[in-house]
Amino acid sequence: MSAERSHAAAIAAAVNGGETSAEAIAQDTLARIADYDAIQPQIWITRASSEAVLDAARAVDARVAKGEKLPLAGVPFAVKDNIDVAGFETTAACPAFAYTPGASATAVARLLDAGAICIGKTNLDQFATGLVGTRSPYGIPRNAYNRDYVSGGSSSGSAVAVAAGLVCFALGTDTAGSGRVPAAFNHLTGFKPSKGRWSTSGLVPACRSLDCITVFTRQPADARLVDEVIAGFDASDPYSRALDDRELKPERIGVPRRDQRVCFGDGESEYLYDKALDRLATIGEIVEIDATALNEAASLLYDGPWIAERAAALEYLLQSDPDAIHETVRLLVERGAEIGAVDVFKGMYRLAELARETEAMWRDVDLLAFPTTGTIYRVAEVLASPVALNSNLGRYTNFVNLLDMAAIAVPAGTRANDTGFGITLIGPAHSDLALIALAEDYLAAADLPAPPPLDLEGKMESVKLAVVGAHLKDMPLHWQLTSRDARFVGAFETQATYRLYAIANSTPPKPALVQSDDGAAIKVEVYELDIAAFGSFVAEVPPPLAIGTVTLSDGTSVKGFVAEPRATAGAQDITHLGGWRTFIESAA
Repeated sequence: MSAERSHAAAIAAAVNGGETSAEAIAQDTLARIADYDAIQPQIWITRASSEAVLDAARAVDARVAKGEKLPLAGVPFAVKDNIDVAGFETTAACPAFAYTPGASATAVARLLDAGAICIGKTNLDQFATGLVGTRSPYGIPRNAYNRDYVSGGSSSGSAVAVAAGLVCFALGTDTAGSGRVPAAFNHLTGFKPSKGRWSTSGLVPACRSLDCITVFTRQPADARLVDEVIAGFDASDPYSRALDDRELKPERIGVPRRDQRVCFGDGESEYLYDKALDRLATIGEIVEIDATALNEAASLLYDGPWIAERAAALEYLLQSDPDAIHETVRLLVERGAEIGAVDVFKGMYRLAELARETEAMWRDVDLLAFPTTGTIYRVAEVLASPVALNSNLGRYTNFVNLLDMAAIAVPAGTRANDTGFGITLIGPAHSDLALIALAEDYLAAADLPAPPPLDLEGKMESVKLAVVGAHLKDMPLHWQLTSRDARFVGAFETQATYRLYAIANSTPPKPALVQSDDGAAIKVEVYELDIAAFGSFVAEVPPPLAIGTVTLSDGTSVKGFVAEPRATAGAQDITHLGGWRTFIESAA
């Protein structure tokens, strides 16, 4: 999909203005999807036939020809397959559960009335239970930018469909973060409205009292456009609320205290989050808050009685055909059947207390800006540890619906593996439009580079390695890199926290890089090696040298040569020279 046709507002304006037709947009969409089917067909569960899509587009063109101005004229979109769309089965990623709805969900019906074209139903973590995208019998949608990594869930297929440029926007759902985590990992905007702002009539419930329908877009402006179409009271939804838009001035932006920021050992996340806060500081004052109450509320979702609400949604299937449920989902949800009413009321009382604490928090800050997730995982890692790693991804998302907040996830940087890092702007209920506006202000201030190219061929997992001495270009051991097809990334300097020594009696001569509070910036070269090549390289590193983590001057971390303390015995301190090459030249 071309850049000018990747945004909903641009397509609708072009179709309404006669610059193009909905049919032409549909043909382009179908061609793009056909190409991507060779890469990730598993992002879809069902799709409309090409003829059905073209017929729907022609019907939109006919309406426009009669003078209708449709806010989403000809805009292609996708729907997570736990939301009803007339003419499609709803499976919730469980074939035994599938049914054919008599009508579209209210949110979908409003989009269709506005001229949008539904392309199909997308894959998900079964019954919207998961933040990883790996819990589906229809296959595992993988990250659009590096298929070794998870797409995020549970709205996995919806996020990838937008990231890959197959549709302009896609509906997801969000109970614990399912509309935000996949947005972060795939360089997208993920808008989770206040509970009740968008009707959930026609949604397969996960936790019915918490569920929200959400949207993935490339930019906040399209989220606003979709909100204008969907938002509004729906009498058929007992949790629907009248619109009550409230102002939100971003004068004080709450962030977790430094000691409460958990990134699970992911230094890249820490660095990118700090950079995001630097950009936000141009909009409002950054205020550290005590996130204890938020973290406790988050724990109630899976470790408290709300798991019983998930069991209630699947009660019939748990009793009649439990083997039809994905093993990990079943193990999580079946615990809910054992929770008694007393525990439920205790949980409700504790949540009310935490909500009251949160009310006090809003007197100190106007909104929150949290990492969307603290890290990302490979698909293989999640399959090996499906529950613990999934739980880690919900640390900064699980509390939002429980405490009746609105949120919008936005891009905040690119990891070395090309997957996305994001932050989430969170406000009190009914601050939706103000959060969308703030998201636009943040992205304008951040001026982030465009996302990297899509992973269309399957990236090889690689590692960046900083070399400081005998492995530099034209040095005696450089062949150990070239023989492994190492790719030169660039020449850099470390942070000014290292000292450099020439090791005594080393053949060939080698340096020792040692971290020190009174250090200096040291010149290094960075190379990229495939995982297997890196492993064989590390196996050949002789003591007292070792491979550890080296921090570069821009704050990023790479693997690199470090040294054991004994390496400095009898060594010459050459820190003042700034690098090994200068030392060799001076010695010569």
